[in-house]
Amino acid sequence: MTAARSGLRLLLALAYAMAGVAHLRAPAGFLAITPDWVPAPTLVIAVTGWCELAGAVGLLLPRLRWWAGVALAVYAVGVFPANIKHAVDAVPIGGVVLGPAYHIPRLFLQPVLVWWALWAGEVTDWPWRRRPRVAP
Repeated sequence: MTAARSGLRLLLALAYAMAGVAHLRAPAGFLAITPDWVPAPTLVIAVTGWCELAGAVGLLLPRLRWWAGVALAVYAVGVFPANIKHAVDAVPIGGVVLGPAYHIPRLFLQPVLVWWALWAGEVTDWPWRRRPRVAP
């Protein structure tokens, strides 16, 4: 389990690092899916990029791992409205409109990202934690 957790933690950190860089280098796609009610969207996209980078680094540092896991889980919940807008409004990114085959799994996998951050951050062991045996 330790090797699997370490490998999946590294994979999640890499994914968040790449997303963070994308937020900072090419914010237009993220701005397009940002809900209208978000104040200062350009600033928010930049801050979310830095948060993703910080979370990625934090997952790799044992002293910060727990906090990074919690922060990335909260982050995944916080960006969910952008995923909904992307799906509902069929917002084109780079001239491409992604259909239900992309959006439906993406929306349903968001809770998995929340769990993955918590598991990678060693906040939870669920569902692999063994329950203690109760004597009959």
